[in-house]
Amino acid sequence: MDFSVIQDNLPYLLLGAYPDGPIGGAALTLILSLLSGVLAGMLGLSLGIALTVMRGKPRLALLAVLGFFRAIPVLMLIFWSYFLLPIVFQVDVPALPTVVLALSLIGGAYLAHSVHAGIQSLPAGQWAAARALGMRPWQVLSLIILPQALPIMLPSFLNQWISLIKDTSLAYVIGVGELSFVATQVSNRVMVHPTEIFLFVAVVYFIFCWSLDALATRLTRHA
Repeated sequence: MDFSVIQDNLPYLLLGAYPDGPIGGAALTLILSLLSGVLAGMLGLSLGIALTVMRGKPRLALLAVLGFFRAIPVLMLIFWSYFLLPIVFQVDVPALPTVVLALSLIGGAYLAHSVHAGIQSLPAGQWAAARALGMRPWQVLSLIILPQALPIMLPSFLNQWISLIKDTSLAYVIGVGELSFVATQVSNRVMVHPTEIFLFVAVVYFIFCWSLDALATRLTRHA
């Protein structure tokens, strides 16, 4: 194997055309996963709380929406959002926000159930005791329940972030220059050493995901 092709193209693989052009490569993969992870976490926390406190038909409707986003592939949601919405609503849909939104919606749908399970894992007597003291439901959640449940949920949030890092590679279908996309460009340009190029890509993804997995394991031990 000849890894000189990696050395020759390393800045492009890591940063894309930056600083002479838009950022891409491994850096864009991290940016996409970070933005998606934060938004998915916010959505998951909000929807998980809603799933816990809602009753009746509104809760069933929320379960149906969450089930829809958990059932469809990320690739399909990206494709629909980018190519179908401009046709239906006659609007331009930017590529990067499309990827972030798709990853956030699906990640948030999964995290909502993790948040709900984390809240439900606490003894029901804590709710009753807090309400007996005259606390309002939002006070019980913010002051009693969530401070105990969040450490339990945190590894699930990090594991979902690991999935988001890998799912950013699906952005290639709409031409977003993340790591897999720029690696394909390098491979097509040099026309040799595809094994070395995509082995490097696999190592970068492994480093990203292994780092988060190690963090999740450590947090689980301390939870």
